[in-house]
Amino acid sequence: MKLRNRILFFAAFLFVATTVQGQNVRWKKVKVLVYTKNGKGFVHDNIPSAVKAIQQLGAVHGFKVDTSSQPSVMTEANLKQYTLLIFPSTNNDVFDTDAQRLAFRRYIEAGGGLVGIHSVTGTERNWRWFKMMLGGTFAWHAKFQEFTVRVIDTKHPSMKDVPAVWTKGDECYFAKEMYPGPHVLMVHDLRTIDTTNAGQKERLQKNRGNYGDFYPTAWEYPFDGGHTWVTTLGHDKKDYSDPVYLNHILEGIRFIASQVKTIDFKKAYAQHRDDEVRF
Repeated sequence: MKLRNRILFFAAFLFVATTVQGQNVRWKKVKVLVYTKNGKGFVHDNIPSAVKAIQQLGAVHGFKVDTSSQPSVMTEANLKQYTLLIFPSTNNDVFDTDAQRLAFRRYIEAGGGLVGIHSVTGTERNWRWFKMMLGGTFAWHAKFQEFTVRVIDTKHPSMKDVPAVWTKGDECYFAKEMYPGPHVLMVHDLRTIDTTNAGQKERLQKNRGNYGDFYPTAWEYPFDGGHTWVTTLGHDKKDYSDPVYLNHILEGIRFIASQVKTIDFKKAYAQHRDDEVRF
């Protein structure tokens, strides 16, 4: 079965499975922007696969999907049309100017949403507000391997049909400069990480910080007027044709869409990208 047909089949199945359970989202009124700009440095080869998968989910569920890799889309006039933005494996500086950063920040303050996928925590590593919005910034990941993640909030809407114990091949991500606001939904089971290679055990111990056997994998965060949902899973291109992973992303999109009511820039207050947050 061709990739496109497989995605359509799986997405149709997910539509039936999640409509009964799901959150109150009027998909025809939802419009998302998939933003794929990357700064200098490593660029994930999964991004085209992620874009196609999200486009197919939109086609099946009836929500509109725009895509862009151009920072020029970051203006208030343009962003106000979107229910949420999706950053699939973005990395490093993804804006060219502070005016674009400010427009993005004011979009969140205006009530906008963000879904961040995989390496999104490596985005805008020198911008304090952005790191606060995400809940932290990239520190390190263990080598790609099969390990176990566990859902710790099985009643959260975005965890619908996500395996309570999920063993998959991926990169186990760690963060630094972490903020206390995010609500963790899913965790890495660090007992299942291979530490036999030289230095892996020491690096794992260093990056886990004060956490014990479990470390955040996915979380959601009502922050500064808007709402963020992040998963660090999704390194492999194959994930974007896997119905289990596609459901994980779909439910994140659904949850954020359910949280976003209107985009009202009258609620935005920042005049500079680094203005203090009004908690």
